[in-house]
Amino acid sequence: MGYVENNLMDGEEVVYKANIHWLILLPGILQAALGIAVIVLWGLSGEYRYIALGAGGLILLFALWTLLKALITKLTTELAVTTRRVIAKMGLIRRNTMEMNHSQVESFVVDQSILGRLFDFGTLIVTGTGGGRTPIPNIDAPLEFRRRALETIDASQ
Repeated sequence: MGYVENNLMDGEEVVYKANIHWLILLPGILQAALGIAVIVLWGLSGEYRYIALGAGGLILLFALWTLLKALITKLTTELAVTTRRVIAKMGLIRRNTMEMNHSQVESFVVDQSILGRLFDFGTLIVTGTGGGRTPIPNIDAPLEFRRRALETIDASQ
């Protein structure tokens, strides 16, 4: 059970859950490919072999760090619309949460780049009645999340 399920109020149910898009793993994958290419192309032979092996190894180490950070972000971010609230939880050790009652939600703004439109991801900004803005970057299918949230909020009022 995740954060959302553990913090539901009596009678509250999850209507829709969203995830972070898989594309956040792409920078780490590309870095790993570059590290492997450096090792294979320049590290297997030639006079710069040890420099290429070291550089390729450092690139692979950095790629592993980048992939690990992205994977932790993907696995530890929870986004949900319930029958009473909109809930977002981000973080593993350091946790950042946003829980807003339907009556306090003023608007949802979806920001998508060209790449985001092609691969269906973007940043969802939840604006509350007090002027608070909570951006949720790299959400998968942000228009679907917004549609489901608005439908649920309309049905509850």
